Amino acid sequence: MKTRFVLIETSHAGNVGAAARAIKTMGFDDLVLVRPRWSNVLRKEETIQRASGALDVLANCRIVQTVDEALEGMSHLCATAMTPRDFGPPARTPRAHFEMLLSGGLVPLQDGCEQPVLPVADAMGAATANLSGETGIAFLFGCERYGMANEDVYRCHVALSIPTNPDFGSLNLASAVQVVAYDWRQALGGYAVQDVAAHGERADAQQVAGMLAHWQQALVEVGFLDPDAPKKLMPRLNQMFNRAQLTQEEIHILRGVAKAMLRTAEAASR
Repeated sequence: MKTRFVLIETSHAGNVGAAARAIKTMGFDDLVLVRPRWSNVLRKEETIQRASGALDVLANCRIVQTVDEALEGMSHLCATAMTPRDFGPPARTPRAHFEMLLSGGLVPLQDGCEQPVLPVADAMGAATANLSGETGIAFLFGCERYGMANEDVYRCHVALSIPTNPDFGSLNLASAVQVVAYDWRQALGGYAVQDVAAHGERADAQQVAGMLAHWQQALVEVGFLDPDAPKKLMPRLNQMFNRAQLTQEEIHILRGVAKAMLRTAEAASR
């Protein structure tokens, strides 16, 4: 399923770079600018700095003069408007709308009617009647100062409204892009949490046993373990390390600690 982010009449170069970074972190790369304030915005230093490495998104970004050009090939249009418009599309939170869209709910059209949308068989892009093949979904964001023009909101199927503090609902443009991109990625299945420890290769029982033998030797040398009355110290340490599910790198660290303990005890005995 194609996903496109459209920024209309953006006035701050930094927001363009930050928006590029925001969508890349969520796995998207289709960014289109409509009549930005700066014709060279994609080359401005502030844009590049705020992109923080999302240079491929900036390289692929297109600048067009009309919203029609920006929406070419898109079938489902989502405005981002905090203020409801008379005669405009219904307002929904991003999560509620995405759930409806992908589960086969009703998607309101511009004339107030509602059209059934077939379920998405594969959330990452399997064919449906409205969101498949060469078509896709576009998220439209207005300029920082005025938001979206009424005529641009009216053409959309929904007005996405991010729930915010009723007393202070002002979101930076790039922050709004990040929230919508995150909710859409979550609706599509999301990404697994990157657990750094889980990426290390798990230590096997033999490696754990070898480390424990090393520790036992070190604990005896520093006087913490009495070999004649060991009680249950080593079995308890064994259970503790088993619960920790040590990686091979962590085994090396613990062996390094034991080695340092032995070296210290040897030096003290001289």
